[in-house]
Amino acid sequence: MTIGGLLLDAGKITPADAERILRLQKDHGLLFGDAGKVLGLLTDEDIQQALSQQFDFPFLINSDAKALDAELVSAYQPFSQQVETLRVIRSQLMLRWFSDNRKALTIVSYANGEGRSYFVANLAIVFSQLGERTLLIDADMRQPRQHLLFNIQDKQGLSDILAGRADSSVIANVPELRGLSVLPAGTIPPNPLELISRGIADWLEQFALEYDVILVDTPAGSQGSDAQLLTIKSGGALLLARQHQSRLADLEIMKNLLEGSGGACVGAVINAF
Repeated sequence: MTIGGLLLDAGKITPADAERILRLQKDHGLLFGDAGKVLGLLTDEDIQQALSQQFDFPFLINSDAKALDAELVSAYQPFSQQVETLRVIRSQLMLRWFSDNRKALTIVSYANGEGRSYFVANLAIVFSQLGERTLLIDADMRQPRQHLLFNIQDKQGLSDILAGRADSSVIANVPELRGLSVLPAGTIPPNPLELISRGIADWLEQFALEYDVILVDTPAGSQGSDAQLLTIKSGGALLLARQHQSRLADLEIMKNLLEGSGGACVGAVINAF
């Protein structure tokens, strides 16, 4: 469909507006979007959103937000330098880790406040924008955040699945971002480590039949062995640090713990945002 048709369907312009734009476009040899801007009928955001539909590249503008958190910069500012960096990381992971036999990856860091939940949420979005069927699992059953970022109201999630109180129907699709699904942490349990031990591997195998990429948010490594166990079950981890905050000694400890437990450390990322 043409940009004009998409803008009409979205209610951004009326048929009369489209006629005015087409007339100016023909008279001055302009692009439809540029002609609409000259007439004051369209904005850059209107045009970018229409282009995203035309090229199957979903993203949001602020007026379309349905309480999705502003921290989801990959959804709101997909052409920013920050998100371009995430796409570079995505490309490296596609080349170095994800394949038909490896679909899951944990995002780990040593301490709280280093940006794990923010990073993994935005990385999941850029994978979905590539057309990958992406599942984001919030396995931080101590201080979960993904349900807040994606405005998921259902209180059930991963913990309830592992406890046998729910099934995969608690996975939430994100309608604004096609191809992205989120499994929230669910009810905060008294025994997160035992729950992870109980059956996460079987569920990861099942999810791998339905999704191309599975990203797992984890608790801080300093809070317990959850991140180590999740890395073993998923196969590998991406180590995250925050610029000017994380200590090199802590990163070395985390890397040694992961590899000593039999998990692979795919690489490290310094979060500067």
